[in-house]
Order: sequence, then structure tokens, then C-alpha cells
Amino acid sequence: MQRQMKRLLLTTNRRSMQVITALVILLVVSMSPALAQSNLKEGNNSFARFMQSRDFKHLEAARKFADEAFKTKRDSTNFRNILLHGLVYSTLAVVDSNRTQKYKSDPNDIALWSLKRLTNKSVEFEYESQVDYIKRSLAKAYLIKANRAIVNANYEEAFRQYSMVDSISGKTIDVKHNLAVLSSKLGNDDDAINRYKAFTTQTETSSPTYILELAGLYQQKGDNREMLNTLLTGRQQFPESKEILFTLINAYMANDAYSAVVPLVDEAIAHEPENVSLNYIAGFSNEMEGNNKAAKKYYEKVISLDANNFEGNLELGLLYLKEYIADTNNQEGQRRAEEHLLKANQIQPSEVNTLKSLAVLYEQSGDVIQQERVNNILNQLTIN
Repeated sequence: MQRQMKRLLLTTNRRSMQVITALVILLVVSMSPALAQSNLKEGNNSFARFMQSRDFKHLEAARKFADEAFKTKRDSTNFRNILLHGLVYSTLAVVDSNRTQKYKSDPNDIALWSLKRLTNKSVEFEYESQVDYIKRSLAKAYLIKANRAIVNANYEEAFRQYSMVDSISGKTIDVKHNLAVLSSKLGNDDDAINRYKAFTTQTETSSPTYILELAGLYQQKGDNREMLNTLLTGRQQFPESKEILFTLINAYMANDAYSAVVPLVDEAIAHEPENVSLNYIAGFSNEMEGNNKAAKKYYEKVISLDANNFEGNLELGLLYLKEYIADTNNQEGQRRAEEHLLKANQIQPSEVNTLKSLAVLYEQSGDVIQQERVNNILNQLTIN
């Protein structure tokens, strides 16, 4: 009988414990949503206080409540919980950029995880400003990392961080430009070119600087055609850009395209009337195109700006020499040719082309003594 009573008591106790345990579980389950809601509310309040005061203790409190409201699988799928998590950790990613606090995962990663899950369009519209805040904060956090990588000359890391910024705030042209520059610096010129082309096709996102950098990349690749096309596109987009105009003229000169230089050169000189090199280019291009009268004018301007300019004196002397050879009765041509060729010889005494030109001049004029003197100098230069 006593054994039966003991068995009965043990059975009763087990059943009581099972009932109590079940009640506790039910109580906890029934309380979880309330607890989560309380943490969510307190977390939002703490975050609001931080935004008003910028006192870090409120942000830390918001982080604590946000984590508490995010413990169960059900909590981690709730839009408002995810939103609070994103707000807090995107802010920490910026405010605590030096990572003075301890984290299970980097705040950038947590905030990005949250951002990717804020995809409930009906609810997202209601909280559009908060989602935009997360995007801006997270982009700024990645930008901080990118800039630090640049300072440390870690260009691969900088490229990765700027890529993250671009993926979040894709309309930021400065970031796109930085990615293009870094691609080139990392030796990926084709990627750099494609990036530049993407934002230089439209005036709204282009600039003279970007045009020139893209043209420079084509020049490095030896693609003169695309370099010129890029500069011509730049001329259309920014007709007032002196830098694009000057670079285009230099490109034409490098390709001996003098006929393309002549129509542009006066516009260039209007920007810098006293630019000696530019006036010389104008003179030489016109001379190559047979516009000797215009060429003389520009060479005269070169000499007026720089009396000891060798090229200006030589080219002007050669033009007058050609005229004198064509008409040996042209005494003015003879005089001017001798004047400028002697000046060029004075500036560079051992320059062979100048001496040969003087020898031709003296031969044409019949000045045997001067011709012999010049030929002796040429012979000495040849022997040496």
C-alpha cells in the first residue's frame, strides 16, 4: 500500500511539473512579442534622443534595445526591427569609425545586411526617409574606409570600398570618377575607359577634367582616333574650355594635321595672346598649309614676344629666303632673310640647318666671302 502511494505521489509530481513547465513556456511565448515590442519602442526612443543630442550613450542604449528586439527568428524578419537595426548600426559605422566599441560583426556589415532586407515595399514607402538615412550613413561609412585606404596607398582596398559606396548611392559622380582613376592606377585601363565613357557621354555628368583624363588614357593606349573623338566630344560639350581646345591642337600637331589646327588656332590665341608657343604653332601650321602671309604674321608675333626665340627667327628667315630664291630681285626678301638667319645663328651658333640656309642665301646673292666663311664652319662641324 505504501509503495502504491509513493508511485502515485511520484506520478502526480511529474504531471504537476509538466503542467508548470508548459505554463511557463506558454507565459514566455505569450510575453515575447510584448518584450520585443517594448525593446523596439525603447530602441526607437533612444535613437531619437541620440539624433537630438548626439550623445553617444543614447546610441549605445539604442543598440542594446535593438539587439534585444532581434533575438528570435521571428523578430529578425520583422520590418520595424530590421529598420531599427539598420538605423543604429549604420550610424555606429560612421560615429564609431575607429571601432572603439566591441562588435560581433562590423557595423558596416550589419547595416548592409539590414538594408538588403528592407524590401517590404508597402511598409518601406511609409519609412522611406529612414531607409534613405541608412543608405546615406552606410555610404558615408564606406567612404571613410575608402579615403583611409587612399591615404595608406592601398588602392585595391580603396577600389573595393568605393565600389560599395557606388552600389549604395550610384548617382554620386565623384565616386564614379574615383573608381575610374583607381582602375587606371591599378593597371586596368580598359575598365577605367569604360567607366569614364559611362559618365562623359552626357554633359550633366561630364566635365572638362573627365574628358581630358579619358583622352589621356586613349593616348597611353596609342589609340589616336578615340583620343581625338573624345576631345571633339568635349569641344561640343564644353566649347569654352581652353584646356580641351589646347589639348586638341596639340593632338593635331602630333599627327601633322595642320589643316585641322589652322581653323582653331585664332580661338586659342584669343585665350592667351602672348603665348609664344601657341603663336609659333599658328605660324608653322599656316606655313605648312601654304598660307605664308599668315605664317609671317604669327612668326613676327613670336619674335615681338621673345626676340631671342630661335625657331621664330629661323622659320621667318626661311620664308624670306624662299621668296628671295623665287625672285632674286627681291632685295627686301634678301635683307630680311639675312637678318633673321643671322639672328638664329647668333642664338644657336652650331645649328647646321641655319648655317646651310645662310650658305644658300650667300650663294644666291653672290657673296662669295660670306659663303666661304659659312662653309668653313660647316666643314669644321662635320669633322668634329
